Amino acid sequence: MSRAGAIEAAAVSGWRRAMGRAAIGLALGAMLAAPAAACPANASLTARDLLGSWRAEFPGSAGPGAHLVLERNPDWPDSLAGRIRREGSTGREARLAGDLEDGTFTLEESADGVRIDAVWVGQPVEGQCGREIRGTWRAGGQETGRDFVLRRVTGW
Repeated sequence: MSRAGAIEAAAVSGWRRAMGRAAIGLALGAMLAAPAAACPANASLTARDLLGSWRAEFPGSAGPGAHLVLERNPDWPDSLAGRIRREGSTGREARLAGDLEDGTFTLEESADGVRIDAVWVGQPVEGQCGREIRGTWRAGGQETGRDFVLRRVTGW
């Protein structure tokens, strides 16, 4: 191959590499610019959308948070069952049973599985795809409650 032919071949090869990189860049840009899949409206969420691990926080409270695990209720498949473990020195664990109906989340908390010790009532936060719930936690027999925020715990 002549020197001119080698220079031309190198130029064509460089041009192809540049075009390949540009195409990859355009494809990546299009993927990043594409809107994320829309979250279902809260009214479309079901108890099944809330299955998994959650972290409870009580804004403005000095008390500890908690870790919840929500599962499908074996007796009522469209409802929730699970457990909660308080953080801190108590480490208390209790059972949970609840529902998500018409956009309202309710959970009953029971340390002995018989009496209701506390009730959680809240709503999934619009636009969070069922990954955050805000509401009020009330201990049994109390008129006032504490605000809570539940956030889904994702991966390791």
